[in-house]
Amino acid sequence: MHVSFSIDDDILFSLRESAEEFTRDMRFLAALMWYRKNKLSLGKAAELAGYSKLEFIERMKLDGKPIFDYDAAQMDEVFADVAKLP
Repeated sequence: MHVSFSIDDDILFSLRESAEEFTRDMRFLAALMWYRKNKLSLGKAAELAGYSKLEFIERMKLDGKPIFDYDAAQMDEVFADVAKLP
């Protein structure tokens, strides 16, 4: 499947990005958004962004984005579930 949309040149000029850089960043940001919403796995998000899993994690690290973004309550749930394991 191919998805496309138009961006005015002045937007790219304001961002100081080429069309290729803009496209790469948009793919990464869309993949990151869906990964954070738990709609895509890490592997599928990396695939959408055009990266390997390791490259996607590295890009997240470079951009200061946490790989796992849990609040305290969610972490408590995770540890409670782990404690139940045999």
